[in-house]
Amino acid sequence: MRTDYVERREAIHKDSRHTEEAVEKDFVEQVTQRENNDVLDALDDEAKQLVIKIDNALLRIQTGEYGICMKCGKHIPIQRLQTVPYVEHCITCAEKLEL
Repeated sequence: MRTDYVERREAIHKDSRHTEEAVEKDFVEQVTQRENNDVLDALDDEAKQLVIKIDNALLRIQTGEYGICMKCGKHIPIQRLQTVPYVEHCITCAEKLEL
């Protein structure tokens, strides 16, 4: 999963920095490229945050804290971890944090 997100970020960087193609000369096309870059930046930010969460989960595995809610200290159900392996909180605490 981590590798997928890292590769996604690399592809986004290549697209947004126009390493494969030059920046358009036409003003209208430049505006379109900027809008596309804004979308790519948002996707990159999301992928970056997920890589950080995955790295944190890998660290919790090494320290023996994986599967334990970082807020209340209770065990996170295995079904939740299988669905979102980098989750940091049990459902109850996650819902409280969203409020």
